[in-house]
Amino acid sequence: MRLGGDEKANGRLPVRFEDYVAEQGRSLLRLAYVLTRDAQLAEDLTQTVLADAFRHWRKVTSARYPDAHVCRMLVNAHLSWHRRRSSTERPSDLTANEPGLEADLANGVVSRDQIRLLVAALPPRARTVLVLRYYAALDNAAIAEAMGVSASTVRATASRALEAIRRGAALDPVEETR
Repeated sequence: MRLGGDEKANGRLPVRFEDYVAEQGRSLLRLAYVLTRDAQLAEDLTQTVLADAFRHWRKVTSARYPDAHVCRMLVNAHLSWHRRRSSTERPSDLTANEPGLEADLANGVVSRDQIRLLVAALPPRARTVLVLRYYAALDNAAIAEAMGVSASTVRATASRALEAIRRGAALDPVEETR
C-alpha cells in the first residue's frame, strides 16, 4: 500500500531518497498530524523519521513493503515521543504563575500534603491503580496488564478510590481549624 501517489510498476520506492521525499513527504506529514493532532510535533516527527530513513535508506528500499516500513518508523517515533514526554520539560501557561493568583503558597503545600495522606490511606490495590494512572500515565488496559486484573476492575477501583479521596478532601482539617 502506498501512502499516496501512483503505484510503481515494480512496487518499490524511488531509488533516490530525494525522490521519495518529494513523492511521499506530504503523506507522511499528514499521517503524523493525524497521530499527534499537533502541526509542529507532526513536522518534528516527520523530520526525525525522514532523517532515520535517509540513514538506513538501503534497508528501507530492500524491505518487502518499504512504505509500510517508513509508516511503522513514524508510528514508533510517535509512541517513543509519548513515552519520553512524561520525563521532559513541557511548556506551561506563564500567566498562571503571576503573583497574586494564590494568596499563600503554604495553602498549596498543605493541600498537596493532604492529598498525599489521603492516597497513602487507600488500600494497596486502589493506591496502585491511582499511582499507575496519574503518576505513570498508563491507560486502563496497561494498568490491568501490569496488575493482572481486568480493565473493568481497574475502572471500578479507580472510581472508588477517587470517591474516597473526594470524601476525605471534603473533611478538610485546615478549613475546620479556621
